[in-house]
Amino acid sequence: MKRIKPWIAVNFFLFTLILLIPTLLVWPFHDKKEKTLQAETHAVKVQERDEPAVEVAVYRSKAKKIERIPLEEYVVGVVAAEMPAEFELEALKAQALTARTYIVKQLLNDQPIQLPKGANVTDTVMHQVYYSKEELKQMWGISYDWKIKKITEAVEATRGQILMYNNEPIEASFFSTSNGYTENSEAYWKNAFPYLKSVASPWDEKSPKFYDQTTMSVAEFERRLGVKLPTDGSVGKIIARTPGKRIDTVEINGKRLKGREIREKLELKSTDFTWARKGNRIVITTKGYGHGVGMSQYGANFLAKEGKTYEQIVKYYYQGVEIRGLSLVASKF
Repeated sequence: MKRIKPWIAVNFFLFTLILLIPTLLVWPFHDKKEKTLQAETHAVKVQERDEPAVEVAVYRSKAKKIERIPLEEYVVGVVAAEMPAEFELEALKAQALTARTYIVKQLLNDQPIQLPKGANVTDTVMHQVYYSKEELKQMWGISYDWKIKKITEAVEATRGQILMYNNEPIEASFFSTSNGYTENSEAYWKNAFPYLKSVASPWDEKSPKFYDQTTMSVAEFERRLGVKLPTDGSVGKIIARTPGKRIDTVEINGKRLKGREIREKLELKSTDFTWARKGNRIVITTKGYGHGVGMSQYGANFLAKEGKTYEQIVKYYYQGVEIRGLSLVASKF
């Protein structure tokens, strides 16, 4: 048996050492990376475990059936239906937060109005408009991919978050465009909520829905409101305005009517209106679009363009609220 020459043994040892050095250097970091990945995976699992599995029973008005939809999927469908995908991402996040809070509040109240048994909400403006992904594909066509991606990103960024006041989900009402101010809740509805108070929203004047005009005959005007116009050519006198600068009460030839009543009976865009009689026609001009209570969608978009985050946007329109986790109210479902 031949003896291995010393220089060959030394070279073999050095060659082996060279091969092992990279592995020895990387191994501690590899172990650290593995632990980090395990920790992240554990955190995700904990988050998924802590987040309640909530479904929404939606009455689909066209199909006339009830569908049970996972909460976050439902929020995607609401944001897609209620706010243009072209809006800023932070505005879409704010809308996702309000949509989720609205439905959570509805689920907790469990007081369905004019709903089939077993349904929590409709897919109409009675509650929140909701579209499925199949419906959105038909509506959006070739724009579907980028729109659904953007809206899903906004919903995921706020996943599991709701707006709370005194540890209770708020009445997260929203509307399209203000007249320059939002409205006190009690000026339009019966209940006063401390977080639904009038704030200035001057950005809304840039909204394409800020002004609207409608014309109708004197006869139709009188019929809808149940009034008889005076013979002097006037229409009505404003008796009082709301904190949001809208019409609270009007007197027409001795009869007093509320601004909301007039808006609904004449199908006006808002309760901030002016009118004029021109011959046998009544011309009515409105400012703003919607009831005016809560978050202005166009206002939110203009704030987002100015660099405001969704947290800043919702806390501006809903005063004194906190953004909290859905798990805080999970036990009440």
